[in-house]
This record gives sequence, structure tokens and C-alpha cells, in this order.
Amino acid sequence: MTNNPHLYGLILAGGGGTRLWPKSRKKTPKQFLKLLGEETMFQVTLKRFNEFIPGQNIIIVTTKRYASDIAKQAPDVPKQNIILEPDKRDTALAMLTGALYAMSLDPKAILVNGAADHLVANKKEFMRVMRVAAEVATDDKHLVAIGIAPTHPSTAFGYIKIGPELKHLGNGAPVFQVAKFTEKPNQSTARALIATGKYFWNANNYVWSAQALQASFKEHMPSLYQLTKDLPKLKPDKFMQALPAIYDQADTISIDYAISEKAKNLLLIPGDFGWNDIGEWQVVYDLGKKDPAGNVIIGNGQSGSKDIFYLDSQNNLVHTNNRLVALLGVNDMIIVDTDEILLVAPKSKSQDVKKIVEQLKKDQVEDYL
Repeated sequence: MTNNPHLYGLILAGGGGTRLWPKSRKKTPKQFLKLLGEETMFQVTLKRFNEFIPGQNIIIVTTKRYASDIAKQAPDVPKQNIILEPDKRDTALAMLTGALYAMSLDPKAILVNGAADHLVANKKEFMRVMRVAAEVATDDKHLVAIGIAPTHPSTAFGYIKIGPELKHLGNGAPVFQVAKFTEKPNQSTARALIATGKYFWNANNYVWSAQALQASFKEHMPSLYQLTKDLPKLKPDKFMQALPAIYDQADTISIDYAISEKAKNLLLIPGDFGWNDIGEWQVVYDLGKKDPAGNVIIGNGQSGSKDIFYLDSQNNLVHTNNRLVALLGVNDMIIVDTDEILLVAPKSKSQDVKKIVEQLKKDQVEDYL
């Protein structure tokens, strides 16, 4: 446990994950799937936060649709700490609402922000980095982004460029002034950014005091500040009752566009702890346990399902669903079987799975979303 009683964890657990369709759908988004073991991604995230933040200091922002799943999988988190958003308004309002709720409990609250569907290989290093970031953020003057050391020229993430190193902060750990943000680049641009040695992946892993974040909204997004400024004065039940009117009037905007790209007091601490966003089936394959033929087989949330038979088939990702899947001469494919939907696609088209979801939305085929 941390020695800082003002440290809180804010977990965003209301997302969709359209590139992991058809397993990730509105009724079962990816954070509640068992993609790489016996626990859901949300359970893995919560356990990681609990290593250094007690359950009573964990705040979860989600939607009414997932309230029962959250309550079952997070029994140590107080029920009043599960914030149910009335509508989706992207990450700016979600993070601000969570921060202001923490401020209502503790005016000195420092928040470690994370998504429910991200994985971390080195939990010890993750905790070290977050503690350093929390120490920097306690002055209420700085916002801190954790920049992920890039391992390849990814087109799936935004990038953060670092400026000068601030040696007097961070208890010996490197802390940099943020110079600029770059939205998701193409492959050649991503390669060029990484070659400079000054760019990190943007994982939306932020650490800040609730007071500093509120002050940033007052400066950079005063309309949202005005809507929410009285929330920290409310008790938990009144706090939740105030949200529908706020969400009705609030803009839909990400934290990056609302605050991060405008803030002059944003710092970056590098994070090299094996971070991964399980955002597409290719990543599930890359992280999954391969059999001798290079196939990753998942069934009922477990690796190595017996519900598959294959001959002369290599390097496939197969997610079975209690019925036999037989492959013959099939290579480098994604095959995901569910009760209602069968997805078959080349692994090279992994990021394009979301286009199917977009087309279903356009065609108003709601039953399959």
C-alpha cells in the first residue's frame, strides 16, 4: 500500500472496443472479456491498482448498463464510488467527474487515471512510476502524463513529444516538459517520430491532483468548469443526482483535445512497464500463448480450447464457442465464433474490424452491435 492517504485510482470502464467485435459488443465490452486468462481485463486492472491503492480509494466511471458487472467484479470498491454516467461524453467529462468526486471525499486527492482494458506486464515498475508521478502532482501546479516507451512504429496510438528534462522534480526519475501531441500517424510518420527518440505513446495514463485538473478546465474549457464547479461540495447521493443535468448540457470531447494539448503545465514521465492496449485481434494474437503451429486458441475465456481441429493451418487466432471449429490449409487468419456471429478475417485486416461495426451502425442493425 502507498503511504499517501490522498492517492486515488480512477478507472474508466465504459468503453466499447469495436475492433474486438464480435466478442466485444454493447452487452459485453472488452473490459469484461477473458481474453488472456481466467480473469476479465477489468479484474486484472483492478487488482493492479489495488497493489498500491486501497479499495475504498478506487473510483470507477462506467454506465448503467455495466453497473452489475462492476459491482460483482469489484466487491471491495464502495458502491457509492461507482459513478454511472447518464450518457457517453468521452474522456474529458469522465475524468473530470471522477476527479471532482474524489475532491468531494478529499480536497487533496491525487488521481492515477487508467482504462479498464489496458494490460501491464511489470506491475512493480508500474507502481514505481505512478508513485513518482503522484509525488510530482502533489504540488497542485502540474499535470502528469505517463508516456509509454514505444516498441514499434504503431499507427494505433497518438504520440507525445518531450521537451526539456526538469531535473529538480521526480525524486531522481526523469521528468520532461511536454512539447506537443501528434494524433495517430501513418506508418512512415510513426517510424520517423520514434527515430528522434523524443516521442512516447499516449496511453491516456494521467496523474494529477483534482484541484489542478479543475483549475485546468477553468482555464481551457470554462463552459465545462461552470457546469461542474459545485460538484465537490455535494455528498455522494446528491453528486450522482446532479449528473444528468450536467451531461445533458456538456460537450462530447476527449481529455487530450480539452486539456492536454492546451496545458502549459503538462509534464511527462516515461513508463517502460510492458503496457499494452488490447485494442484489436492482432494484439490478442501477439500476446496469446502459441501452440507448436503458431496458433492461438481461446475458448470460454481460456487458452488451449479443445473445441478445434486443424490440419496444415498456422499462425491463426481462433476464439471458439463450445462447438467444433475445423481448419484445413488456413494461415494467418482471425476466426471468432459467438452464439450469433462468426467473424473470419485476415490478421492483416485486424484494425479494419471496426469498419464492420460502423457499417452495421449505418444500416441500423442494432441487434449485432
